[in-house]
Amino acid sequence: MLPKLIIHGGAGDNPDDKGGIAETRASLYQIIDAVYGKLTAGMDAIGAVTYACQLLEDEPRFNAGTGSVLQSDGQIRMSASLMNGETQCFSGVINVSRVQHPIDLAKYLQTSPDRVLSDLGAQELTRELNLPIYNPLTDQRLEEWLEERKTNFRRKMATVTRGTIGAVALDQDGKLAVGTSTGGRGFERIGRVSDSATPAGNYATELAAVSCTGVGEDILDEGLAVRIVTRVTDGMTLQEAFSKSFAEARARKRDFGAIGIDRSGAIAWDKTCAVIFAAYHNGIERGDTLG
Repeated sequence: MLPKLIIHGGAGDNPDDKGGIAETRASLYQIIDAVYGKLTAGMDAIGAVTYACQLLEDEPRFNAGTGSVLQSDGQIRMSASLMNGETQCFSGVINVSRVQHPIDLAKYLQTSPDRVLSDLGAQELTRELNLPIYNPLTDQRLEEWLEERKTNFRRKMATVTRGTIGAVALDQDGKLAVGTSTGGRGFERIGRVSDSATPAGNYATELAAVSCTGVGEDILDEGLAVRIVTRVTDGMTLQEAFSKSFAEARARKRDFGAIGIDRSGAIAWDKTCAVIFAAYHNGIERGDTLG
């Protein structure tokens, strides 16, 4: 079958949050082209999702990998997860530091008996894999933290907090996978855990796969990714599952977005905020959600 791919670089209220619509679209399309080329050449879904997340983590306009926001103590702690829809295997890392691609740790853990590691365990894994020490800090994120410190972190989150990245892929064999990676909320209490390394924010079965972005606590409260995939399992179309789940979320004034693909190749997305920064390839052409 024709592969399908959708990626996101977050959601928010200001379309200019990521440096402008044109620039964000160009960045997303460049990644779509690179990853979709791999899919058409035979790469499987889990490989494609990992590769997409690596490229998105390297794009400093998004809040994941390079360009991650700082927590209240001035440190960067990142989280990421992968899920293989065919095997229904979930793996992830929580609050890891000093790595370039948190998604690589999640990928390694797909074959580990211990599949979700938090800070100390993730750091030990980094050493075991001989991954080079990497500083994901950018000048822009440091300046934002220094400015916010003047008011003792009065804001609940950084401006770019909803820049969490994610990818969903359907490969030539009809297999699904999903990955999500984040720098967190920004200015948060040390030890806070985001949704991105939980099934609420990142979930896949052989029927559907969903990646979420936005305010992690809202995503956790809704169990959003699992809720959408479960509704597909129970007989809804992917679009019906998205529509019902987001109607409920709007009634509860949640703040997030999500992307997904089902095993038929249908692609869906929705958001409760102004924009979700997403792009896709439907097997025929590229498109995006940026208007």
